Amino acid sequence: MSNMRTTVRTAGVAVRAMLVLTVVLGLGYTLLVTGVGQLAFSWQANGSAVRDNAGRIVGSALIGQSWTNGEGAPLRDYFQSRPSAAGAGYDGAASSGSNLGPENEDLIASIEQRKAAVAAFEGVDPAEIPADAVTASASGLDPHVSPEYALLQVARVAAVRGLAEADVRALVQQHIQPPDLGYLGQARVNVLELNLALDALSR
Repeated sequence: MSNMRTTVRTAGVAVRAMLVLTVVLGLGYTLLVTGVGQLAFSWQANGSAVRDNAGRIVGSALIGQSWTNGEGAPLRDYFQSRPSAAGAGYDGAASSGSNLGPENEDLIASIEQRKAAVAAFEGVDPAEIPADAVTASASGLDPHVSPEYALLQVARVAAVRGLAEADVRALVQQHIQPPDLGYLGQARVNVLELNLALDALSR
C-alpha cells in the first residue's frame, strides 16, 4: 500500500512538472522570443523583406532570385544573380547545392557551358568570368554576387539602359558590402538591392 502511494505521488509530481515545464518552456519561452524578435529585430523576424519605391514587397534580402523573362532568358537590363541549384532556382523549400565534387564531369561540363554563355552575354573573354558567375552556392539561395561579377556586368547594363558606365559602376561600388566585422566572409553585392537602385537611377 505504501509503495502504491509513493508511486502515485511520484507520478503526480512528474505530471505536474511536465505541465508546468510545457507551459513555461513551450508557450512562455516561445512568446518571449517572438516578442523580443518583433520588438528589437522586426525586419529580420519577418523575413528581411525588401520593398520597392511603391512599398510593395519584391523579395527578401536573404534569398536570391532569377532575373529572367517568361522564357527563362536573362534580362539584359538587369544585373544577374549567380546560378542556383535549389529546385527550379532559388526555391526556399528546396535549399541545396548540386553536391557534385570539383572533379565531377557533369559539374565541369556545366561550368564550361555557363562560362561560355556568360562570356557571350557580357561580351567578354571567358577567362574574365569569376567563379561565382558559373557556380551555385551551397544553399542555392545566395542573394549576393562578388563585386567582380557585378562590375563585369556594368557595360551591358549601362548600354541597354542608355546610362553612363561611370554612373552604373559608381552604383555598384555603393552597394558593395564589406566582410562582416571587417574579416568574416568576403565583400559582396546584394543583387536585388542593386537592381532596385538601378531602376531608381534610370527614372
